Amino acid sequence: MDLILMGLPGAGKGTQASTISEKYHIPHISTGDMFRAAIKNATELGVQAKRYLDAGELVPDEVTVGIVRERLAEDDCAKGFLLDGFPRTIPQAEALEDILADYNRSIDYVINIEVPKETLVKRLAGRRVSPTSGETYHVDFNPPKVDGICDVDGSELIQRDDDKPEMVEKRLDVNIEQTQPLIDFYNQKGYLRNIDGDQKIERVHEDIDQLLEGLHA
Repeated sequence: MDLILMGLPGAGKGTQASTISEKYHIPHISTGDMFRAAIKNATELGVQAKRYLDAGELVPDEVTVGIVRERLAEDDCAKGFLLDGFPRTIPQAEALEDILADYNRSIDYVINIEVPKETLVKRLAGRRVSPTSGETYHVDFNPPKVDGICDVDGSELIQRDDDKPEMVEKRLDVNIEQTQPLIDFYNQKGYLRNIDGDQKIERVHEDIDQLLEGLHA
């Protein structure tokens, strides 16, 4: 099964991705992981990507798409994959279609985990961190034993600037603006499947599982 996973920050993509990958024995492939592997292995494209990243520049599409092509050609993708963080634009989505066509394959589903913006703000703005130990907590979902104090080293927990509600809202607005064209693109293609992410993690996974069972049969 060839899948793409989409969802705004805080939607719970990471949790669902690892569960899908483990159950269906397909690799969870994030853009960051692909770049790191290509750079570590010093592939030709990895060297090019590193040059752009070191200069603080965006890696151009032809390099990114080339790295994706190389990754999807690896043996562990023979029975499928779960792409996370790619594609980000319509040209990248069209390039992915071309890559898969070369292997006589196509996307089965684009799984989009939908969560209302106000819920995402609450999830993301509730994060607290220890400035010394790096431990992360959440005021609602993973609170420390003592309010505002790190369990590990007793330091006072802080809220990072980018976790403050107004910054979270701005980040989400940018993400919504960037991802909507892609959602429309995949909806027109018939690949898009929206999953309600505003429920318990287990229930979200059950809904995804129900969708994928038919492909796995």
